[in-house]
Amino acid sequence: MRHDLPFQLVWVLSLVSQTYADRWSLRPFRQHSASLLQPLPTTFQTCHEDDGHSDGWIKVMSLFRGGASLVDANDPASNLGSDLPFRVAYQGVPGAYSEKSTRELLGENVVAVGRPSFEDCFRAVVSMECDYACLPIENSLGGSIHENYDLMLRYDLKIIAEHEFRVHHCLLAKDGVKRDDIKYAISHPQALAQCDNFLRGLGITPIPTYDTAGSAKMISEGQKLPAGCTPENTAAIASDLAAKFYRLNCLGVGIEDDDTNFTRFLLLARKDVTQYLNKQTPAKTSVVFTLPNTAGALYKALACFSLRDIDFSKIESRPTSASLLNYLKFRSQQMGKKSRNRADLPRFRYCFYLDFLANQLDVNTQNALAHLREQGEFVRVLGSYPRKSRLVGPVAKSVEELKHKVVDPKEISLSFLPSDSESVVPLKIGIVGFDTMGQTLAKEFTKKHRVSCLDIKHDRSREAKEMGVDHYSSFETSRFLSDLDVLVVACPLIEFEETVSNLPTLDLRGKLIVETCVLNNHPKSVLLKAFGGHPEIDILSTHPMMGGSAEKGDPYSNPSASSWDGRPLVFEKVRITNALRCEKFLQIFEEARCQVVEMTAEQHDASVADAEFVAHLTGRLLSDKQMLPPTPVISKEYAALCDVADMTSGDSFDLFFGMFKFNANAREHLIKLRDNLSNLERQLAAKEAYLEASVEMKNNDRQRLLAETKELLREVAKNGGLFPTGPEDVEASESAPKDSSEQR
Repeated sequence: MRHDLPFQLVWVLSLVSQTYADRWSLRPFRQHSASLLQPLPTTFQTCHEDDGHSDGWIKVMSLFRGGASLVDANDPASNLGSDLPFRVAYQGVPGAYSEKSTRELLGENVVAVGRPSFEDCFRAVVSMECDYACLPIENSLGGSIHENYDLMLRYDLKIIAEHEFRVHHCLLAKDGVKRDDIKYAISHPQALAQCDNFLRGLGITPIPTYDTAGSAKMISEGQKLPAGCTPENTAAIASDLAAKFYRLNCLGVGIEDDDTNFTRFLLLARKDVTQYLNKQTPAKTSVVFTLPNTAGALYKALACFSLRDIDFSKIESRPTSASLLNYLKFRSQQMGKKSRNRADLPRFRYCFYLDFLANQLDVNTQNALAHLREQGEFVRVLGSYPRKSRLVGPVAKSVEELKHKVVDPKEISLSFLPSDSESVVPLKIGIVGFDTMGQTLAKEFTKKHRVSCLDIKHDRSREAKEMGVDHYSSFETSRFLSDLDVLVVACPLIEFEETVSNLPTLDLRGKLIVETCVLNNHPKSVLLKAFGGHPEIDILSTHPMMGGSAEKGDPYSNPSASSWDGRPLVFEKVRITNALRCEKFLQIFEEARCQVVEMTAEQHDASVADAEFVAHLTGRLLSDKQMLPPTPVISKEYAALCDVADMTSGDSFDLFFGMFKFNANAREHLIKLRDNLSNLERQLAAKEAYLEASVEMKNNDRQRLLAETKELLREVAKNGGLFPTGPEDVEASESAPKDSSEQR
């Protein structure tokens, strides 16, 4: 073996040689290469730039595709030396219009892979099972395909080309069937609507189905046809490619009522082609952005381009996704715009999708985008690409190579990927630490997957048996790890380093390690330190914010405390070589309706650590039942405090201590809490003293007035009364000066 090869490459070579020693061939390896040779993906960054982690060992794909040079597995041009063309995912079954559009753009020899849904196409490219995805984005008659707009936000794929596909509908039927025999036509509702006049003229009844090519498949197989329909009295409206694939006769071409039916397709890839665009290539750039809810915000955003004479080709608005809305709320809080009142937040937030006719690297465009970032709250460039079905970069080289290759027609249209069979196989998940967090995760994992647990300190065999979880004791570690797919480390943060150090590295090869600590930076550092030299071990950093379990029969606890619906799961793909397995594990939380948010461990701790510590500190201060006594009338404020106490009371003190130990700001929060409590006590004491002094002053004033009144009465009594009684007093009274009223 060559000694100048990188260590990771040597490991891959040895792994492949062991796996395929009995049946070494290119074809079986190709089916498994997606799971064995996944690249090390970059961690999440706001700017979505590569961080350089994937340059070490992913340049090995061409060694198994017929080439001898090291190439980048992320670069589709690496397929140029292979015997099989690159793969392109599209939505639908073979013969769909999406497949025909793919072949118009990339050539007839491209391997087109039909996927059940648009999201499956995105996942196929992200997981490297396919090199590209060709997906519709808008139709000249039906409008935009909004689902793909939303998916482009969720998956970080780049637009590298566009293609305007002219839709020609055909009337397809089995051999021997004539137009006069046809009573029914089946197809997608939009296709039927676009051929309505043609069908009316022939007296054919339209019956909607799920797909155009799928309808052709029904007639060809004679199965799953609507009631009353038979292959002898029914035709399908689909493409001529579907007629060729399903061996149907074409009884009419171009039967659509409107000859301006065009669908715009986008070609998506993992890397953009901006660097391959020159000044002679007409380019288009697509961006998505959000704006503050202020007067003239959209006008100011568009002015960033119009003032620089940059022409638009399209603008459209879509409601903001939940994950992006959470990001915007977090960003506004980071900027000091905290709003505790939900009424202050707009109920509807929108993303604006803008296409403009310029290259992203042009100086004018860069200035416009910089200006837009000053105006908008969120801006992402979806890609700069050539206009009008032009191709540049690696995809152009690949297409040119395909023209000179001879490919078996049976191998260029697929509807199955290796992950399809893997997705139905349950994961084997092992949980180290079966306390509150471990049991909470196991309840959800056991619904579809096989789960086992390993005790660390306490005997949890009874709880494991009740949940249907296989239980292993601490001296059975090797047997516990032997056939796992995923190992979840759910121990307290202060025990994490010791727990990881006791795990045998040899038994962890080829497995995914998931940490679930409340803080992620320390566990991430521990895992990288322990397994940094073992690239065959995948690392996923997560923080499932599921909270503690509510006590049964507690009327003050939140009934949804044990539900995962709406709960956040923050994760970072620290090092992932088997993307399919990682996505399958994360899908558990997606199916439980969690808010799945990708964020680096450093970003997570910076934004979550302080809030979690203060929340748990408050909950522990209120966990005493005497602090929150039962009451027949429950206000919203009181119920919120009860929820905080309930969610934190089920967590161990070790978890809380970990938040304290590994949070540099924890002591400052305690000091500030003491200061705030002292200030509050001083304010209460000052208010109490003020009120007492006020009462005392009022009492003193009252006593002084009484004393003065008594003294006056004594003087009056001493002088003999209030009115004159003798002759001298009468004379004195008559001689006294009279007041002004008496004088008048």
